[in-house]
Amino acid sequence: MAASHLDDIDQQLLAALTADARMPMVALASKVHLSRNAVRQRIERMERDGVIAGYSVIRGTASRPRVTALVMVYRVDRMRDDRVIAALRGIPEVTRCDVLSGAYDLFVTLEADSMDRVGQIWEQIAALPGVADTVTAVSLSRAIDRR
Repeated sequence: MAASHLDDIDQQLLAALTADARMPMVALASKVHLSRNAVRQRIERMERDGVIAGYSVIRGTASRPRVTALVMVYRVDRMRDDRVIAALRGIPEVTRCDVLSGAYDLFVTLEADSMDRVGQIWEQIAALPGVADTVTAVSLSRAIDRR
């Protein structure tokens, strides 16, 4: 089911689950004025159709790593080789990797416990076969966080 084919109740359920993925079924049912069973069936359908891909834990500020770094990666082969992405998957501090258009191929977000760890990860990424160049920036503060 494409997101454009969701009805108003599906949209309300998605909004409620996005705000609180642990919201009890009875509370969801109350929000949309349906039975718990009807809500469960809708959620199961959205999961099956790929509208809901999963549920996750978002760390609170007390447990969030202290340093966020952004690494732009230029690969030797540009877009044809997935070895760099496969290696990035093995680094637990890599929280996101986007494939880009333009000068750089990958935009990698790191969340680490210290600047020393950011430096270690940067050295690891720069040494990967297929990486031609990197540019790294460290986040000073987060002005907007819609996660």
